[in-house]
Amino acid sequence: MKIAIAGSSGLIGQALVESLREEGHEVFRIVRRPSTAQTEVTWNPDSGTIDLAKLEGAQVLINLAGAGVGDRRWSKTYKNLIHSSRVNSTRTISKAAIAIKPDVLINASAIGWYGDTAELEVTESTSAGQGFLAEVVRDWEKETEVAQDAGIRVVKIRTGLVVAQGGGAWAKLLPIFKLGLGGKLGSGKQYWSFISLRDEIAAIKFIIANEQISGAVNLTAPNPATNAQVTKAMGKVLRRPTFFLVPAFILKIVLGEFSIEVLGSTRVKPAVLLAKGFQFSDPDITSALHTLTQK
Repeated sequence: MKIAIAGSSGLIGQALVESLREEGHEVFRIVRRPSTAQTEVTWNPDSGTIDLAKLEGAQVLINLAGAGVGDRRWSKTYKNLIHSSRVNSTRTISKAAIAIKPDVLINASAIGWYGDTAELEVTESTSAGQGFLAEVVRDWEKETEVAQDAGIRVVKIRTGLVVAQGGGAWAKLLPIFKLGLGGKLGSGKQYWSFISLRDEIAAIKFIIANEQISGAVNLTAPNPATNAQVTKAMGKVLRRPTFFLVPAFILKIVLGEFSIEVLGSTRVKPAVLLAKGFQFSDPDITSALHTLTQK
C-alpha cells in the first residue's frame, strides 16, 4: 500500500515508518522542508498547503504531527503552539484527504480528552473532560469532521503515555531511575494509562487493516497502573531503589501548569481494540517496562 505519514520524525512516527517499510509498504514522509527524495511530500500546515500531486494514490493518510506537550514549560506562547500545531496540521490533512480520498485517515489524538478522571474508568464513549489539554483535544479531533462528512473512514487514536527509550515521558524518567533517584510523584495514587511502543505500532497497523474500526480509539494498555505501581515496577525491572519522593508542591514549582497533568489521574480502557480482538504484547506495566531493557 501507499501510506503517507505526517509527524514521521517523532517517536511513534519513526518506528511506524520503519515497521511499515519492513513489511514492503510504500511509505511517503510528509515534511515541512523542501523534499529531497521521491518519497517525501512537502507541506506547511500553518499556511494549509501540501503537495497533493505526490499524495495522489495514497490509500492511508496518517497524521502524528504536534508540538511535544512536555517539551517545555507551559508559557502562554507555548500553549498556543501546542494547540495550533495540532489543529492546523489536522485541518490541512483533512482537506488533503477530501481531495485524494484515501481508504482511511488516522489522526493522532490523546487521552487528554478525558481530563482528570480520578479512579473512574473511562472508554471511548466517555464525554470530554475539563482542562487545557481536554480543550486542545476537542478542537484537534473536531478538525477531522470534514473528512468524515466526506465519507472517509476517520480514526482518532487517543494515545496514552508511550513506554519507550527514544522519547516521551520515559526518555526523561529512565535516566533518573537508572541512577537510583526515582520515586513516586506526588501521592502516587494517580493512574497512568500507558502503552508500549511496539503495541502502539501494532495497534495502528491493526486499525489500517480493519475497515470496521472508525471514530475514537484508545491506544492504551488494558491495565493502567498508578504512579506508585509504575515506580515499584521500574525499581524491580531496573534493579534500583525507588525511595525518593517528589512532593506535589515541588512539581508545581518545577513544571508550572504542566504539573496538573503529571499529578492528574486518567484511568483509560481500550474498549474498541479489545472488542475487535486486538492482542496486546504488553498488557501490564511490568511487561511494557521490560521493553525498555531489550536491545
